[in-house]
Amino acid sequence: MHLRLLPPLLLLLAGCRCGDETTPLLAEARQRLSTRDGKLTSYVLAGTAREGTQTMDFQFAYRAPQKMLGTLGAPSSRTFAWDGEHLFERDDTAKRFRTHDGGLGPEARTELLTGLFTPFAPEGFRAPLLPSQGVSARRTTHPRGPEAVELTVKPTGSDVEVTYVLRWPGMDFLGKRTRSGDATAELRVEEEQCEQSLALCVPKRLTQWTAGQQVAETRLTRVELNPALPSETFTLGAPEGYAVETKTLAEFGAP
Repeated sequence: MHLRLLPPLLLLLAGCRCGDETTPLLAEARQRLSTRDGKLTSYVLAGTAREGTQTMDFQFAYRAPQKMLGTLGAPSSRTFAWDGEHLFERDDTAKRFRTHDGGLGPEARTELLTGLFTPFAPEGFRAPLLPSQGVSARRTTHPRGPEAVELTVKPTGSDVEVTYVLRWPGMDFLGKRTRSGDATAELRVEEEQCEQSLALCVPKRLTQWTAGQQVAETRLTRVELNPALPSETFTLGAPEGYAVETKTLAEFGAP
């Protein structure tokens, strides 16, 4: 998680229509990622994101297929929730509560939710978003492996290249490299939490590097995998004394 809440390259990757590079290794990697994704149907996280001198606490809850609850600590003190139909926004600093509904088609709605909630969950809890084409795979080694596989996504017409490093054969996330022109960035898993019953590991501490220098860190202090999360977990109500508004999803973020 980045304090700047940088938007992911999901739209760029999802829109890729590159030449098909399907190989037996890539096909098996896709299948194993799908299997791993099916094991993790819910999770609750809490931690701290640090970038430079800025630090922010956060919490996040997820339940498949698409229920999410994210809370940012001070100085933001805001909570967002999506119950599958409505987006709730509670601003504790301004004492304002908003419900957003309708006004966007499925694709635009997915874009909005992805941009809003993806930063709450560090890499490694959901499978990487891989387009149907433009992906290559190769075996490699890694200190946390020892066997690993690299999946590289390179959209046609773009100088952006993203490489995911995953433990083989379980497909646990080990790192990610992003290259754009001469600029490079790397996300590294420094500590993990492994669940024997699920036969998988998830990150507990990640560091982000640019040009060989560490620029950010995400440290998780709470990780619960597959907890029971009732639907009402993701439906927020307005606290007493808060200004209440109802807007469309298209108006999200408007004053």
